[in-house]
Amino acid sequence: MGPLTRVADATIRGYQRYLSPRKGWNCAHLVAHGGRSCSAEVRRIIAARGVLGGAVPTAVRLFACYQAAALLARTDVQGVCCCGGIPIPFRF
Repeated sequence: MGPLTRVADATIRGYQRYLSPRKGWNCAHLVAHGGRSCSAEVRRIIAARGVLGGAVPTAVRLFACYQAAALLARTDVQGVCCCGGIPIPFRF
């Protein structure tokens, strides 16, 4: 892992540990589709491909998250059950 990749990984890890728990909501892509949060997926991409090689897949993932947020904003779903997209009465 190169120095730029290590810096990016440490930055994402810091975001996951200190900022993400305090922002008050979950990743829209995670809520809409399940799987990994965007920060976890971008961290995996960067570890596998490096910062430059992971730039396009990272942009694709963040655009997909943007689309998921727009999708969730158009619905009255306020959360999802662990079993999938079943509406439940709470917000993240």
